Amino acid sequence: MSSYLFTNNWFEIGARKVWDVLLSQFTPAKILEVGSYEGASSCYLIDKLGQDGALEIHCVDTWGGGVEHQEGGSFETNMNSVEARFMQNIDSAMCRSPNKVELVVHKEYSDVALAKLIAEGKKGYFDFVYIDGSHQAPDVLCDAVLGFQLLKIGGYMVFDDYLWAENLPGGMDPLRCPKPAIDAFLNINCRKLIVLSAPLYQIYIQKIAD
Repeated sequence: MSSYLFTNNWFEIGARKVWDVLLSQFTPAKILEVGSYEGASSCYLIDKLGQDGALEIHCVDTWGGGVEHQEGGSFETNMNSVEARFMQNIDSAMCRSPNKVELVVHKEYSDVALAKLIAEGKKGYFDFVYIDGSHQAPDVLCDAVLGFQLLKIGGYMVFDDYLWAENLPGGMDPLRCPKPAIDAFLNINCRKLIVLSAPLYQIYIQKIAD
């Protein structure tokens, strides 16, 4: 991945080892990613899965950043530069893939993008759904509920940043971290999914019923 322009190694640290194992047993062809940032996870998927066959990847992001990326936030970031790196990285990955990669970029809020996909008849369409967008609990819960509808039975969903929390002056705010939303989603849908054994930084589930 040395040809890519990444300013962090979050994916390498938090996901890659588990994804290497999961994707050696499961080869998704239709992928939905909520929160793409610089494209590290999408590039990984193209590099790994593009060797075996054609891919369809939907990337949902506003490239406006969350509250933590705004001016004065704990992770203040120039999101225009992030978006430019995403496009450059994805172009590089697609150019060297031996098989066709259909990339669909949804530059809009995830609730709007996912609702549109449902309205287009894509319930149960995706093999793999990755939730790594807003860290605000209400947003995470919305992404989980809509993403689960778009996931086919037998498919896998991954939640990033399960234990992530902002370093705020007053301590952790439960509405500004993903964990409460992910826990609520898992509890409510416990009869429709299996939680897979994996390090707690990410949560992995398999859908077993609608």
